Amino acid sequence: MNPYDASQANPKREATQPAAMYPAIASLAWREWVRFVRQPNRVIGALGQPILFWLLFGSGFSDSMRVNEKSVGGVDYSIYFFPGTLVLILLFTAIFATISIIEDRREGFLQGVLTSPAPRLAMVLGKLIGGTLIAVAQASIFLLLGALTRVPLPWTGVLLTIPALFVLGLALTAIGFTMAWRLDSTQGFHALMSVFLLPMWLLSGAFFQAGDSVVGWIVRLNPLTYGVALVRHLLYWGADAATLQQVMPDKLPSFGLSLGITAAFVIGTCGLAWLTAGRRSAGDLL
Repeated sequence: MNPYDASQANPKREATQPAAMYPAIASLAWREWVRFVRQPNRVIGALGQPILFWLLFGSGFSDSMRVNEKSVGGVDYSIYFFPGTLVLILLFTAIFATISIIEDRREGFLQGVLTSPAPRLAMVLGKLIGGTLIAVAQASIFLLLGALTRVPLPWTGVLLTIPALFVLGLALTAIGFTMAWRLDSTQGFHALMSVFLLPMWLLSGAFFQAGDSVVGWIVRLNPLTYGVALVRHLLYWGADAATLQQVMPDKLPSFGLSLGITAAFVIGTCGLAWLTAGRRSAGDLL
């Protein structure tokens, strides 16, 4: 029997998969939390740096953006940049969470999970859900900080934004999972994140609105653009008309379009992570 042949599965192992799936998901997600609390530097890196970006860029670019209000739709730049900072926190947390896949492979933990009765889908979901919950927790802290400052956030919008952050965090974590699964170098993983995920965020409408240039069309084709727009819509849900006129950019994708593309984005990225983990590789024991 070829140990790398997926068609020659062990029937006893397959029979125990449904019963072992949910405890495996919970255990792997809990393990992500345990690793997180034992590494306080991750809190500083994933939460502190985006806060500095928001404070420095918001104050530094505010005068420039007042000169060219079309780039942010006439909105105060620190307010305009706030939803993008929330997504940036999700992005950094996704990078920190998925790099542990490479470490788990080196330490032998990943091979142990792959030989357990639980299906690979349980491993994928446990990893994604654990990393996403950590990302949402950190983003929620920043969200509360914003609600206590001059950002006019209605509490209804704050509560509605948290599910959207979970969906976006799930998509970003799935992208990191897909990339980390085929890599054996943490340096290569960071390089890949720098040339893929960070530009994806920069061209998501977090810094500026989509114009009529080539860059503007790239922003429109970027699925993360609609995730950021969805967060903008939900952040100010229930606000009065005067507040919406002050905080909402002019050229913003509609709520329905943002919701639909974001849903397709998370389904596609999570499906890709599942398919990637389902393929046999030389690092697997089975």
